[in-house]
Amino acid sequence: MAQRVKKNLENKAHRLYHRLVQVTERSVAHAWDVVLRLKTAGTPAALALVETLLHYLPLVQQVINQTTRRVFGGEAVSATEKIVSLFEPHTAIIQRGKSRPHETEFGRKVWYCESDGGIITDYRLFAGNPPEAIQWLPSLKHQCKLFGHPPEIATADRGVYSPENEQVAKDLGVKHVVLPKPGVKSRARQHQEDQPWFKAVRRWRSGIEGRISGLRRARGLDRCLNRGETGMERWLGWGVIANNLVVVAAALTRPRRSARKCRT
Repeated sequence: MAQRVKKNLENKAHRLYHRLVQVTERSVAHAWDVVLRLKTAGTPAALALVETLLHYLPLVQQVINQTTRRVFGGEAVSATEKIVSLFEPHTAIIQRGKSRPHETEFGRKVWYCESDGGIITDYRLFAGNPPEAIQWLPSLKHQCKLFGHPPEIATADRGVYSPENEQVAKDLGVKHVVLPKPGVKSRARQHQEDQPWFKAVRRWRSGIEGRISGLRRARGLDRCLNRGETGMERWLGWGVIANNLVVVAAALTRPRRSARKCRT
Protein backbone atom coordinates (compact mmCIF):
# COMPACT_ATOMS: atom_id res chain seq x y z
CA MET A 1 0.00 0.00 0.00
CA ALA A 2 2.79 2.41 0.93
CA GLN A 3 4.63 1.64 -2.31
CA ARG A 4 1.48 2.32 -4.34
CA VAL A 5 0.95 5.68 -2.61
CA LYS A 6 4.58 6.61 -3.20
CA LYS A 7 4.32 5.67 -6.89
CA ASN A 8 1.14 7.71 -7.30
CA LEU A 9 2.82 10.73 -5.72
CA GLU A 10 5.82 10.36 -8.03
CA ASN A 11 3.57 10.14 -11.10
CA LYS A 12 1.65 13.22 -9.98
CA ALA A 13 4.90 15.12 -9.41
CA HIS A 14 6.11 14.19 -12.91
CA ARG A 15 2.86 15.41 -14.48
CA LEU A 16 3.11 18.71 -12.61
CA TYR A 17 6.77 19.09 -13.63
CA HIS A 18 5.81 18.48 -17.28
CA ARG A 19 3.17 21.19 -17.12
CA LEU A 20 5.54 23.58 -15.39
CA VAL A 21 8.32 23.03 -17.93
CA GLN A 22 5.89 23.45 -20.84
CA VAL A 23 4.56 26.74 -19.45
CA THR A 24 8.10 27.98 -18.81
CA GLU A 25 9.26 27.05 -22.30
CA ARG A 26 6.33 28.94 -23.83
CA SER A 27 7.15 31.94 -21.64
CA VAL A 28 10.78 31.84 -22.81
CA ALA A 29 9.68 31.71 -26.45
CA HIS A 30 7.40 34.71 -25.94
CA ALA A 31 10.21 36.56 -24.16
CA TRP A 32 12.57 36.06 -27.13
CA ASP A 33 9.86 37.46 -29.41
CA VAL A 34 9.59 40.47 -27.10
CA VAL A 35 13.37 40.94 -27.28
CA LEU A 36 13.22 41.21 -31.07
CA ARG A 37 10.37 43.71 -30.90
CA LEU A 38 12.15 45.82 -28.27
CA LYS A 39 15.34 45.88 -30.35
CA THR A 40 13.29 47.12 -33.29
CA ALA A 41 11.85 49.90 -31.12
CA GLY A 42 15.37 50.99 -30.21
CA THR A 43 14.40 53.43 -27.45
CA PRO A 44 16.63 53.68 -24.35
CA ALA A 45 13.89 52.17 -22.16
CA ALA A 46 13.36 49.31 -24.63
CA LEU A 47 17.08 48.55 -24.86
CA ALA A 48 17.39 48.57 -21.07
CA LEU A 49 14.64 45.97 -20.88
CA VAL A 50 16.39 43.93 -23.59
CA GLU A 51 19.52 43.87 -21.45
CA THR A 52 17.53 42.60 -18.48
CA LEU A 53 15.83 39.89 -20.53
CA LEU A 54 19.13 38.77 -22.05
CA HIS A 55 20.48 38.32 -18.53
CA TYR A 56 17.61 36.21 -17.25
CA LEU A 57 16.65 34.14 -20.30
CA PRO A 58 19.83 31.97 -20.34
CA LEU A 59 19.41 31.38 -16.61
CA VAL A 60 15.80 30.26 -17.09
CA GLN A 61 16.91 27.96 -19.90
CA GLN A 62 19.54 26.43 -17.64
CA VAL A 63 16.87 25.76 -15.00
CA ILE A 64 14.73 24.04 -17.65
CA ASN A 65 17.69 21.91 -18.72
CA GLN A 66 18.62 20.87 -15.19
CA THR A 67 15.00 20.02 -14.41
CA THR A 68 14.69 17.92 -17.57
CA ARG A 69 17.90 16.05 -16.81
CA ARG A 70 17.14 15.47 -13.13
CA VAL A 71 13.37 14.82 -13.08
CA PHE A 72 12.70 13.25 -16.48
CA GLY A 73 16.09 11.72 -17.23
CA GLY A 74 16.89 10.54 -13.71
CA GLU A 75 20.35 12.11 -13.98
CA ALA A 76 22.23 13.23 -10.90
CA VAL A 77 23.01 16.88 -11.70
CA SER A 78 25.98 18.15 -9.71
CA ALA A 79 25.49 21.06 -7.35
CA THR A 80 27.92 23.21 -9.33
CA GLU A 81 25.68 22.93 -12.42
CA LYS A 82 22.46 23.85 -10.63
CA ILE A 83 20.88 27.26 -10.36
CA VAL A 84 18.78 27.62 -7.22
CA SER A 85 18.09 31.36 -7.54
CA LEU A 86 17.50 33.37 -10.70
CA PHE A 87 18.11 36.64 -8.89
CA GLU A 88 21.24 35.44 -7.05
CA PRO A 89 22.70 32.74 -9.36
CA HIS A 90 25.89 32.57 -7.29
CA THR A 91 23.89 30.97 -4.45
CA ALA A 92 25.38 27.58 -3.55
CA ILE A 93 23.90 24.34 -2.24
CA ILE A 94 25.58 23.65 1.10
CA GLN A 95 25.48 20.27 2.84
CA ARG A 96 26.77 20.49 6.39
CA GLY A 97 25.96 16.99 7.64
CA LYS A 98 22.96 18.06 9.70
CA SER A 99 19.95 15.86 10.26
CA ARG A 100 16.72 16.29 8.30
CA PRO A 101 15.16 18.64 7.39
CA HIS A 102 18.20 20.94 7.74
CA GLU A 103 20.76 18.77 5.96
CA THR A 104 20.77 21.10 2.93
CA GLU A 105 21.10 24.89 3.06
CA PHE A 106 21.23 27.54 0.36
CA GLY A 107 23.60 30.47 0.51
CA ARG A 108 27.35 30.95 0.65
CA LYS A 109 29.95 29.48 2.94
CA VAL A 110 32.24 31.93 4.77
CA TRP A 111 35.52 31.17 6.51
CA TYR A 112 36.53 33.33 9.50
CA CYS A 113 39.80 33.52 11.41
CA GLU A 114 39.89 35.20 14.80
CA SER A 115 42.83 36.28 16.95
CA ASP A 116 42.88 36.18 20.72
CA GLY A 117 40.77 39.15 21.73
CA GLY A 118 38.01 38.86 19.14
CA ILE A 119 39.48 40.60 16.09
CA ILE A 120 38.60 38.92 12.78
CA THR A 121 41.96 38.70 11.03
CA ASP A 122 40.94 36.80 7.92
CA TYR A 123 37.73 35.98 6.09
CA ARG A 124 36.90 34.35 2.78
CA LEU A 125 33.73 34.00 0.75
CA PHE A 126 33.71 30.61 -0.93
CA ALA A 127 32.28 29.59 -4.26
CA GLY A 128 30.35 26.34 -3.99
CA ASN A 129 30.85 24.03 -1.02
CA PRO A 130 34.61 23.39 -0.69
CA PRO A 131 35.99 21.27 2.18
CA GLU A 132 37.10 23.24 5.21
CA ALA A 133 40.33 21.29 5.71
CA ILE A 134 42.05 22.89 2.70
CA GLN A 135 41.64 26.38 4.22
CA TRP A 136 43.87 25.63 7.22
CA LEU A 137 47.29 26.17 5.63
CA PRO A 138 46.41 29.43 3.78
CA SER A 139 45.00 30.82 7.03
CA LEU A 140 48.12 29.93 9.01
CA LYS A 141 50.34 31.53 6.37
CA HIS A 142 48.16 34.64 6.45
CA GLN A 143 48.51 34.86 10.24
CA CYS A 144 52.29 34.51 10.00
CA LYS A 145 52.45 37.28 7.38
CA LEU A 146 50.09 39.54 9.31
CA PHE A 147 51.84 39.32 12.68
CA GLY A 148 55.37 38.50 11.56
CA HIS A 149 55.48 35.22 13.46
CA PRO A 150 53.40 32.04 13.78
CA PRO A 151 50.63 31.94 16.37
CA GLU A 152 51.47 30.20 19.63
CA ILE A 153 48.13 28.36 19.52
CA ALA A 154 46.09 27.41 16.44
CA THR A 155 42.74 25.70 16.59
CA ALA A 156 39.71 24.95 14.41
CA ASP A 157 36.73 22.62 14.48
CA ARG A 158 36.88 18.88 13.85
CA GLY A 159 36.09 19.31 10.15
CA VAL A 160 39.60 20.71 9.66
CA TYR A 161 41.42 17.81 11.32
CA SER A 162 43.94 15.74 9.43
CA PRO A 163 47.44 14.49 10.34
CA GLU A 164 48.77 16.63 7.49
CA ASN A 165 47.14 19.78 8.86
CA GLU A 166 48.59 19.13 12.30
CA GLN A 167 52.05 18.62 10.85
CA VAL A 168 52.07 21.72 8.62
CA ALA A 169 51.10 23.86 11.62
CA LYS A 170 54.01 22.42 13.64
CA ASP A 171 56.34 22.93 10.68
CA LEU A 172 55.36 26.62 10.61
CA GLY A 173 56.29 26.95 14.27
CA VAL A 174 52.91 26.68 16.03
CA LYS A 175 53.55 25.38 19.55
CA HIS A 176 50.08 24.10 20.38
CA VAL A 177 47.92 22.67 17.61
CA VAL A 178 44.36 21.84 18.68
CA LEU A 179 42.39 20.04 16.00
CA PRO A 180 39.91 17.58 17.56
CA LYS A 181 39.89 14.28 15.73
CA PRO A 182 36.42 13.10 14.68
CA GLY A 183 35.32 9.49 15.06
CA VAL A 184 37.09 6.73 16.95
CA LYS A 185 40.34 7.75 18.65
CA SER A 186 43.33 5.66 19.60
CA ARG A 187 44.40 5.53 23.24
CA ALA A 188 47.34 7.83 22.51
CA ARG A 189 45.10 10.29 20.70
CA GLN A 190 42.56 10.26 23.50
CA HIS A 191 45.33 10.90 26.00
CA GLN A 192 46.51 13.90 23.95
CA GLU A 193 43.01 15.40 23.76
CA ASP A 194 42.52 14.87 27.50
CA GLN A 195 45.46 17.16 28.32
CA PRO A 196 44.39 20.30 30.25
CA TRP A 197 45.89 22.66 27.66
CA PHE A 198 44.05 20.88 24.84
CA LYS A 199 40.73 21.10 26.68
CA ALA A 200 41.31 24.74 27.57
CA VAL A 201 41.87 25.68 23.93
CA ARG A 202 38.81 23.68 22.89
CA ARG A 203 36.71 25.65 25.37
CA TRP A 204 38.08 28.89 23.90
CA ARG A 205 37.31 27.57 20.41
CA SER A 206 33.71 26.89 21.48
CA GLY A 207 33.38 30.57 22.34
CA ILE A 208 34.06 31.44 18.71
CA GLU A 209 30.68 29.95 17.85
CA GLY A 210 29.22 32.81 19.88
CA ARG A 211 31.30 35.24 17.82
CA ILE A 212 29.88 33.79 14.60
CA SER A 213 26.39 34.11 16.05
CA GLY A 214 27.16 37.74 16.92
CA LEU A 215 28.36 38.41 13.38
CA ARG A 216 25.10 37.05 12.05
CA ARG A 217 22.79 38.85 14.44
CA ALA A 218 24.48 42.02 15.71
CA ARG A 219 26.48 42.79 12.55
CA GLY A 220 23.70 41.86 10.12
CA LEU A 221 25.55 39.01 8.41
CA ASP A 222 22.65 36.58 8.55
CA ARG A 223 21.07 37.61 5.25
CA CYS A 224 22.74 39.62 2.50
CA LEU A 225 20.59 42.47 1.23
CA ASN A 226 23.05 43.50 -1.51
CA ARG A 227 22.73 42.11 -5.01
CA GLY A 228 25.26 40.03 -6.88
CA GLU A 229 28.66 38.59 -6.08
CA THR A 230 30.32 41.96 -5.55
CA GLY A 231 27.41 43.06 -3.37
CA MET A 232 27.86 40.05 -1.12
CA GLU A 233 31.62 40.64 -0.89
CA ARG A 234 31.02 44.27 0.06
CA TRP A 235 28.34 43.32 2.61
CA LEU A 236 30.63 40.74 4.21
CA GLY A 237 33.64 43.06 4.33
CA TRP A 238 31.73 45.90 5.98
CA GLY A 239 30.27 43.47 8.51
CA VAL A 240 33.76 42.30 9.51
CA ILE A 241 35.04 45.90 9.72
CA ALA A 242 32.06 46.86 11.90
CA ASN A 243 32.74 43.91 14.18
CA ASN A 244 36.41 44.78 14.59
CA LEU A 245 35.65 48.44 15.32
CA VAL A 246 33.18 47.42 18.03
CA VAL A 247 35.71 45.01 19.56
CA VAL A 248 38.44 47.69 19.58
CA ALA A 249 36.08 50.31 21.03
CA ALA A 250 34.94 47.92 23.77
CA ALA A 251 38.56 47.17 24.69
CA LEU A 252 39.51 50.86 24.82
CA THR A 253 36.53 51.86 26.96
CA ARG A 254 36.64 48.89 29.31
CA PRO A 255 37.27 50.06 32.91
CA ARG A 256 40.79 49.28 34.07
CA ARG A 257 41.88 48.56 37.56
CA SER A 258 43.96 51.29 39.12
CA ALA A 259 47.61 50.45 39.62
CA ARG A 260 47.73 52.53 42.83
CA LYS A 261 47.58 50.85 46.15
CA CYS A 262 45.03 52.02 48.65
CA ARG A 263 46.54 53.91 51.59
CA THR A 264 45.06 53.71 55.05
